[in-house]
Amino acid sequence: MSHSPLLLLHIVSGTVGMLSGFVAVFLRKGSRRHALAGSVFVVSMLCLSSSGTYLATVKHQPGNILGGALTFYLVATAWMTARRREGTPGIFDWSAILLVLGVAAAELTLGVEAAMSPTGMKYDYPPWPYFIFGSVAALAFVGDVRMLVRGGIAGTQRLARHLWRMCFALFIAAASIFLARQQLFPALLQKTGALVFLSFLPLILLVFWILRVRFAKAYKTNAKAGTGLDYGRGDYAVGMQALTSSALSGASSSSLEDRLGRL
Repeated sequence: MSHSPLLLLHIVSGTVGMLSGFVAVFLRKGSRRHALAGSVFVVSMLCLSSSGTYLATVKHQPGNILGGALTFYLVATAWMTARRREGTPGIFDWSAILLVLGVAAAELTLGVEAAMSPTGMKYDYPPWPYFIFGSVAALAFVGDVRMLVRGGIAGTQRLARHLWRMCFALFIAAASIFLARQQLFPALLQKTGALVFLSFLPLILLVFWILRVRFAKAYKTNAKAGTGLDYGRGDYAVGMQALTSSALSGASSSSLEDRLGRL
């Protein structure tokens, strides 16, 4: 299994997804290079999550099956949000909401079982990773319900939906490499906390751009109802220039490292 083509696909797609995701984040909004990087990110992340889910199924790792399914869901729904011009829900959205509901229920259930277990573990994980991923899935489920009830989504809400799902998926890819496999990098990077910073950088970008989309007049003007977020035009793009001096402090967790390392 360690040399199987599927595992190689999983490793390569994860690496390409992480790199293309960071490139897409920092490239100029609307550029062709940004559109290309965004497309590569989507394809790579779908390959990463689907192959990871299959490998976890073969190894009977329920926690990683759920993690792979959640990642696939986040990327696919973010991509559909960008591609669908009219913003009206369809069969894809109804299928996606059933998937994320199942993921949320399973994650939270396993978290409770882990908390009640004498060992404090369930399938090699403590409760909190299940609760974290379960909460993200529940948040996404609530967003899907609101979209379906309203008959669609547009404007800044549409931009926000696309951004947070893509950024969280990028966080999973980055943490799977930088946080879960720190032993592959020079000791200097491990000791300075650079790997931890790179792992959580997508979440910093997520907070920054959600706030900017919600409150900046320029973004509200560009996020017109019914206007498509076209990859070719780069409408969904998040070019980042104002955050170069930001810093992140925090300690890595072996449980999170282990879980992300298996995705």
